[in-house]
Amino acid sequence: MTTTVRAALGYAMAEEMRKDKDVFLMGEEVALYNGAYKVSKGLYEEFGDKRVIDTPITEHAFTGIGVGAAFSGLRPIIEFMTFNFAMQAIDHIVNSAAKTCYMSGSQIFCPIVFRGPNSVPRKVAAQHSQCFASWYAHIPGLKVVSPYTAREAKGLLKSAIIDNNPVVFLEHEMLYGRTFENEDIKNEYIPLDKAIIMKEGNDITITAFSISVDYALQAAEILAKDGINAEVINLVSLRPIDKETIINSVKKTGKIINIEEGWGECGIGAEIVAIVLEDAFDYLDAEPVRIYSKSVPMPYATKLENTALPSISNIVSAVHKLCR
Repeated sequence: MTTTVRAALGYAMAEEMRKDKDVFLMGEEVALYNGAYKVSKGLYEEFGDKRVIDTPITEHAFTGIGVGAAFSGLRPIIEFMTFNFAMQAIDHIVNSAAKTCYMSGSQIFCPIVFRGPNSVPRKVAAQHSQCFASWYAHIPGLKVVSPYTAREAKGLLKSAIIDNNPVVFLEHEMLYGRTFENEDIKNEYIPLDKAIIMKEGNDITITAFSISVDYALQAAEILAKDGINAEVINLVSLRPIDKETIINSVKKTGKIINIEEGWGECGIGAEIVAIVLEDAFDYLDAEPVRIYSKSVPMPYATKLENTALPSISNIVSAVHKLCR
């Protein structure tokens, strides 16, 4: 069975809503309009306006309502039209959702999912082209995941919905319509704390998440023609990061490159490098390398935007330098 990432996310929500009456979806245009990206298509017709709730354009308000509902024992899914708009609700996410379980001595849990498109969807300019992965991965109390394939999207979202902790679920607009061939989209729960080895190799480790996994896999194909066998790791979980999978890979390859659409300063790649230097320094044959977006507000013009973003040619060139 093949399906799009968009449909896989919808299937995940529908399956969990059928299993548990406490699961509900809330956000802008999620009901009558089927979601800004049609992820919630059909949910309003099946579950009605008490469980698929259209909200005003006020992220601060409906996120706060969702957090309060989670404190009361419900399982809200809060959809942000884009995580750029989640900045309006950051206090609820960071100070309420993430910290209350700890501050209450585990008397109050917050089983909530914050989901929507993250990173750079192309040609929407600086205020709508940001990757917030490292923001949320910095916060104790949050789990942060970012799927690549349709199978991951469904299995991870199902796991996020049933988890008793707040989960930040970072999707990518450019992947919504992507169909992944030969994927078995079934009723499974994928762990929220494990990386996935997409391609095994012995010469270099390439780590990435979300759409950057696509760049890594394409680069690996080109490198294979040059005799370089790259191992590609899909991080999947950004908090907690699966250190074991990364370290074991570096022990085998001796080299590592991380790719992300976020900025380099204090980014996910910086954390990956720190992990490797702390736990696998003696196995390194070359310095760890990070490939990331240029440290500028994202340009609108296509040529400038392409220059600012990581590219397959950047990856191939960096690998050749490390493996020469």
